[in-house]
Amino acid sequence: MSYQQFYSGFLSANSHNQHYACHSHYFWPDCTRDAMLAYWDDSAKYVDHKWGFFFETLVPELQKRISTLLNTGAPEQIVFAPNTHELLYRIMSCFDMTKPFKVVSTDSEFHSFQRQASRLEEQGAIELITVATQPFATFSARMKAAIAEHDPHLVFFSQVFFNSGYVVDDVSGIVNSVSNDNTLIVVDGYHGFMAKPTDLSDIAHRAFYLAGSYKYAQAGEGACFAHVPSGSTLRPAYTGWFAEFGHLDKPRKIAGKDAVQYSQDGMRFAGATMDFTALYRLRAVLRLFEENDLTVQKINDYVMHIQQQFLSELAKQDHSVLNETNLVVKEASCRGHFLTFELPNADVTQALAASLKEKGILTDSRGNRLRFGFGLYHTPDYINLGALGEID
Repeated sequence: MSYQQFYSGFLSANSHNQHYACHSHYFWPDCTRDAMLAYWDDSAKYVDHKWGFFFETLVPELQKRISTLLNTGAPEQIVFAPNTHELLYRIMSCFDMTKPFKVVSTDSEFHSFQRQASRLEEQGAIELITVATQPFATFSARMKAAIAEHDPHLVFFSQVFFNSGYVVDDVSGIVNSVSNDNTLIVVDGYHGFMAKPTDLSDIAHRAFYLAGSYKYAQAGEGACFAHVPSGSTLRPAYTGWFAEFGHLDKPRKIAGKDAVQYSQDGMRFAGATMDFTALYRLRAVLRLFEENDLTVQKINDYVMHIQQQFLSELAKQDHSVLNETNLVVKEASCRGHFLTFELPNADVTQALAASLKEKGILTDSRGNRLRFGFGLYHTPDYINLGALGEID
């Protein structure tokens, strides 16, 4: 089975390259081009009334689709933003920033968290407790132990770690180990959403879940979301007019305690005006998948098969460092949609990535780790690693 017919535009524009960076920048299906034009047409049609149109049609459909994919049972708790960093900081703004708060996280979080947390730690605004993700076999137990020991205000960890591809198989266990009801829990699901089958039904009442469409949801930048725990009454200080959408015509309360009003659902974590083009693209992709019976399980099965095909071809090349021995996550059952190879050092890694690029094999590196991602637009015939024989 091939799905390349859905990606003719991007494949044609990259016909001279093998693109193995979909864990970073996934090719967009052709339907997203029509979606962008539809956004323009609707903006022209509705003009001043377009926000009402979006929130009456587009947003509820996407909330329902995402809630179904994650099995949250609470579509009204999905809120959108241009990026996950905005949502992360909105969650953090629920704390009293005039005094330090305690955060337990890991050494393998993406920059949207790691940079922000490090800056807040520099300021003395947070106390950051960092749990090593490796060895993976004991990560869950060590994470739970750190939470129990430090009783943090915030717990933040990834469903799939961006720098290794390791899939945390005990997300619910970690979340449910948090005994303090006042502790906020955030799961970064960016490398899990639309890649690995995900069921949040056991933790939807307790944890925030952040993800977006730049990677496996295949709709490009600008369409990120959070699932907000059901019944949340948190009042983020970093807030915008969308958080009160639908009540803007009501008289404003006199300044004082709780004068700022919030939506009673996930929209209480909304921001302000944003370009909804990306949400149109996301809707088009999710509709495409539904029309073609492409479930997350089927996508995962296909991609993991392609990964194995790639490893089989790689073994034939017998490369000195780019080989299965140097895989960070060796067990396929514990791996996301990309392969990560740990090489001797960052210089070797960057030099190899550059040499591969010269041969039309596109991937990316993080320090001394080289990553190869796989998607629906790959086929066994797409994989051609013969050029490795010319690279030391």
